[in-house]
Amino acid sequence: MSNILEMTNVSKRYKDFSLKNVNLSLEKGYIMGFIGPNGSGKSTTIRLMMNLIKKDSGTIKLFGLDSEKHELAIKDRIGFVYDENHFYEDLTIQEIKDFVRPFYTKWDEEIFEKYVDQFELSSKKKIKELSKGMKMKFSLAVALSHHAELLIMDEPTSGLDPLVRSELLEVLQSLLEDENKSVFFSTHITSDLDKIADYITLINNGIIQFTKPKDELLEEYCIVKGGIDKLDEANREKWIGLRENAFGFEALSSNKQEVRQHFGDSVMIERPTLEDILVFFTRRADRVSSY
Repeated sequence: MSNILEMTNVSKRYKDFSLKNVNLSLEKGYIMGFIGPNGSGKSTTIRLMMNLIKKDSGTIKLFGLDSEKHELAIKDRIGFVYDENHFYEDLTIQEIKDFVRPFYTKWDEEIFEKYVDQFELSSKKKIKELSKGMKMKFSLAVALSHHAELLIMDEPTSGLDPLVRSELLEVLQSLLEDENKSVFFSTHITSDLDKIADYITLINNGIIQFTKPKDELLEEYCIVKGGIDKLDEANREKWIGLRENAFGFEALSSNKQEVRQHFGDSVMIERPTLEDILVFFTRRADRVSSY
């Protein structure tokens, strides 16, 4: 087993927020979806990976190399895609490419031109003349044009129309045909991860709640719906998250088999979406913190 990314007991403290003992790893050849509500620590985690901010404790390794000691060598092997444009708006695609190219030892002009053609980008257009979708496609073209082994994406599909989102997801799936490449995909649009992710990591309030294979997660967890009479003090606290009103309840459980044994046919059991899991985990954390 070869991990392309490893974070071990990583912490970062701010005045009003702390990232606490983060542990996560990503193997070669897989896509990890990184989910959590706004302010949960997703962007802070990515900035730590990229050595844009300094950790307070723990270790971060990419390709087996320390993220601080080997920063330049690591970034030569990483592609970055953000939801915000970081290119100078008055330069053209051609000018930006000529500026960026010397920073990468494995820049491949043929691959860049392939994606420019595939994404129907005009090299003569200025960045400020591009739509948000076109800017994202250009960012992805740059990220993929130096044979990056790890693609780190921070909300890449936010604000894009469904057609552009679908196109970008197809590119990511094709990228993983090379088993030596991996994608770390941070997003709040969980439906995108339903389509492409191999693993899901959930973070909330600076704490990693779990990392699981997506298919295993969706198979083990379940949404339970039933009458309010089925709730009592003994089972109320067992749910990961609970929503109730005068007529009934809806809850998330991590053990489908246990629910069936306890309730039989007196409740409805449904397969959750990643969004269900995100919402109910977040509600549980909010309920616990309010005690």
